[in-house]
Amino acid sequence: MRFFPILFLFCFVFGFSQNYSKDEKAVLLQVKKLDSLMMKNDVQIVDLFCSDVSFGHSNGWIQNLDDFKKDFTSKKVSYKEIIQLEISELKQFKNTVSIRRSVKVAGLYKNQDFEMKLALFEIWLKKKSAWKLWSRQSVEIKP
Repeated sequence: MRFFPILFLFCFVFGFSQNYSKDEKAVLLQVKKLDSLMMKNDVQIVDLFCSDVSFGHSNGWIQNLDDFKKDFTSKKVSYKEIIQLEISELKQFKNTVSIRRSVKVAGLYKNQDFEMKLALFEIWLKKKSAWKLWSRQSVEIKP
């Protein structure tokens, strides 16, 4: 079952890649890497972020980079599963790409299990030759 999201993203990115520019494909790979590092709780995740990154969470939290690092390393929230369900919009303007997508997440928050669907809006900036996450907003999708 865990193989399906990777296969889906692979097919989505590479199977239909004629619709995406080189930069858009690069951002889609960064998105995949972001989700993977989040699930692995890998501190290398911060390499994907701009120094002034901003996170708006579905529970109302707003985090900057320092807040994210503190919470991430403490494992306040840990993800067992992040499955991308849909990419509904991908737009590029110069060195900026915005992406709207939905994901299913499951994990632990302060040792309490959770599972939800989220709508995400992310803005990625090209810094030198690398795409970095500059802003991310999530909203819970209620059934």
